[in-house]
Amino acid sequence: MRKLFAFIGALAFATAASAQNYPNRPVKVVVPWPPGQATDIAARLVAQKLQESLGQPFVVDNRSGAGGSLGSEVVARSAPDGYTLLASSSGPISIMPNLQKTPYESLKDFAPVSLIALAPFALVTNPNFPAKDAREFVQLVRSNPDKYTFASSGTGATAHLVAELFNSMAQLKARHVPYKGSAPALTDVMNGQVDYTVETVASVVSHVKSGRLKAYGVSFSRRATGMPDVPTLAEAANLPGYDIGAWIGYSAPAGTPRDVLAKLSGEIQKAMQAPDLKERYLALGLETASMTPEEMAAFLRKEQERYGSIIRSANIKVEQ
Repeated sequence: MRKLFAFIGALAFATAASAQNYPNRPVKVVVPWPPGQATDIAARLVAQKLQESLGQPFVVDNRSGAGGSLGSEVVARSAPDGYTLLASSSGPISIMPNLQKTPYESLKDFAPVSLIALAPFALVTNPNFPAKDAREFVQLVRSNPDKYTFASSGTGATAHLVAELFNSMAQLKARHVPYKGSAPALTDVMNGQVDYTVETVASVVSHVKSGRLKAYGVSFSRRATGMPDVPTLAEAANLPGYDIGAWIGYSAPAGTPRDVLAKLSGEIQKAMQAPDLKERYLALGLETASMTPEEMAAFLRKEQERYGSIIRSANIKVEQ
């Protein structure tokens, strides 16, 4: 019994010591997307802040492919020591497991660290679309089932599900036109070939400012920092409870010591207060965010359940 207590004490001391000395060598941050994508930029900005505050290099490693699941799997199979982290996001973590088999279990194989960003979406149309505001838009589309079309960046993409939830809550019946990416989808909405889309504020804000798109509302329950003059859809379209968007965060392999997770989370919370980081996020159309590991774990459970519900309700399927 004495040996058992000695072992437990030594284990507790080693865990505390690992967090106290962490990190004592470079940390790898796997981004499962190409350089320049929103998750990549947001993660790099935070990695730079962590490098400054913790005194070790935080090296970004882009492992794109398979809709983000390739890089995510790399982290899921890595040693749980805090030296391999994942720039996680809603697509591969909250949505993909509801659509197809993934090489990881998103709620079991990762240890949440903290959110770092939230990405609001906006309902936009061609400037000549006849509805003058969101309520008129809903009335027009609702009264003409299957007449109107909506674009997305792909079947099962976050933008598709955000739009499906809007359609469902507003009782709209419109035809989905999927594209390979948001750029071609927005081009056809601007040209009037497709009637509307619900896309990220980051991707539409410049087109709205230039007059090439008309914005009716944003998807969060509060106004977006990047489009402060645009009301929320919950308010403008009379859809109480419509509050959805994409998220970006940091995760680690399951089994990473809690003290290490807490230390990283605390440093991220400090980083999100930096004026220069907030300014860069604003330029990207992102909202700063941070959470404790426990708060992020609860958030991810709710997100996976919600996206699963949207997918089942809309009967969305993707080719395996």
